[in-house]
Amino acid sequence: MSEASYIISNFKQYSPWLKTLVDLENALWSKSIAKGKWSVSEIIAHLMKWDNHLLLEVLPSVRNEKGMEFPDFDTYNKKASDYVKSGISQLKLIEEARDTRNQLVKELNEFPIEKLNKPLPANGITHCPHTGTPYSLMYIIKEFTDHDNHHKGQITQFLKENNLD
Repeated sequence: MSEASYIISNFKQYSPWLKTLVDLENALWSKSIAKGKWSVSEIIAHLMKWDNHLLLEVLPSVRNEKGMEFPDFDTYNKKASDYVKSGISQLKLIEEARDTRNQLVKELNEFPIEKLNKPLPANGITHCPHTGTPYSLMYIIKEFTDHDNHHKGQITQFLKENNLD
């Protein structure tokens, strides 16, 4: 398995994990996971909104060998919270999140390996300031997988603390 296939496979793992949240009682679905933090529903919407951004903005840009652009995080993240507060049901949000991730994975799997690994700037920056690695779509997907795992860990810990592991 190539490194890109491995990264995409790990990225895909989020989708089946979402099923574990289907039967979560509404009180926990909507409860802040910690003081000053989002609810489980807001976290799921947050991840889905970023998947949408990758699908609708980043992938077309990478296909055209243009740089990757990301909006202001705080402003964009607020849209996820607002989306949850619009009244979307738990099941509908989980289904949307799953379908969006599955579509994103499908499209990533159709990309030629050269395009996945081609160095392209992210918001005009060519290299990750933390690692010095050149940005590429594959590097970003790896970062998004780490981001998913961070939030999955938060949710898992929250459910454990509420005796629902």
